[in-house]
Amino acid sequence: MHVRLMTSPAASPPSIDSSASLADLRVQIDALDDQLLQLLNARARVAERVGEVKKREGTPFFRPDRVAQVIEKVRSNNPGPLKGGHVAAIWREIMSACLALESPQRVAVLGPEGTFCEQAAIEYFGGAADLVYCASFDEVFHATASGSAQYGVVGVENSNEGVVTRSLDMFLQSPTHVVGEVSLLVRHNLLRQTNSLDGIEAVLAHPQALAQCQGWLAKHLPKAERRAVSSNAEGARLAATNPAWAGLASERAATEYGLHIVAHAIQDDAYNRTRFAVITLPATLAMPPASGRDCTSLVVSVPNRPGAVHDLLVPLKTHNVSMTRFESRPARTGQWDYYFYIDLDGHPSQPHVAAALAELRALCAFYKVIGAYPVKA
Repeated sequence: MHVRLMTSPAASPPSIDSSASLADLRVQIDALDDQLLQLLNARARVAERVGEVKKREGTPFFRPDRVAQVIEKVRSNNPGPLKGGHVAAIWREIMSACLALESPQRVAVLGPEGTFCEQAAIEYFGGAADLVYCASFDEVFHATASGSAQYGVVGVENSNEGVVTRSLDMFLQSPTHVVGEVSLLVRHNLLRQTNSLDGIEAVLAHPQALAQCQGWLAKHLPKAERRAVSSNAEGARLAATNPAWAGLASERAATEYGLHIVAHAIQDDAYNRTRFAVITLPATLAMPPASGRDCTSLVVSVPNRPGAVHDLLVPLKTHNVSMTRFESRPARTGQWDYYFYIDLDGHPSQPHVAAALAELRALCAFYKVIGAYPVKA
């Protein structure tokens, strides 16, 4: 197949006459917009053909490693004045829109509209993804495992409050695995029907959001009830139904539910971040190839004997593999047994990581790799 692209001024941007009037410049912008639209549609037509080939060959429609490669290429070739981050955001949306023509990707997220989980999904998949809103992270896992959604996005860790324990528990029993992650800077805003702190009787939000804002709430709303709900967006939705209630949520949620932002960014830590994992069934997308900066996540248990946990660390030291996270969760057997969730720096295809994992597995009563995926620098 041959595709003929225009060799018009789109390839060589016209020089800007410093004496041109505003009207002249707008004419140039309109002309460039027309050329951009033609080129974008030409790309979309090629993407449709790509979708036909993928369907015929039975290969995955969504390839996050391919998305990353394309975005990195356009960033490195960017001559400016657009900033690299802005170019990356533009291209992610272009690729998302084109992918929707190949095969719309259904992505399960914590709902309702306006959650940080939704924001993380859009950052990873782009705005053209078909989002499926779930009432809990349990439902996100179930929707992804059942195939009603091809992918899911779940919170796994917050920089202040630590791991999301329910997500860890679900990884143990779910057939899904992790193929990517999003680290999101989380800003909690106090949302309400009226633009005032007066008369707030209850603040509704996810338990972690309430904990992340407890200092501000204790100072400014000491008498208000803290009421835990399934998500921050649900707290915002409920706040829109009662003038005495307020929610802690994103600016997107404020827009979604027509609420005032009474106070901006009230989280106690200005650099509050949450990690979200992108999950799918291995049949939908296999383990991504090594990118050069990867994380391998696994869950293990060891026999209850002296030194067993220490022995887990020996293969990592022997083969020079860094451990970036180590969490324990009760096995709920009534015998004081524990599962250990471990993040390692590297990919199982790397020889030193593979050797460490082989030795570690031999020590374990239970062993499961729950994902190996690229991480951002």
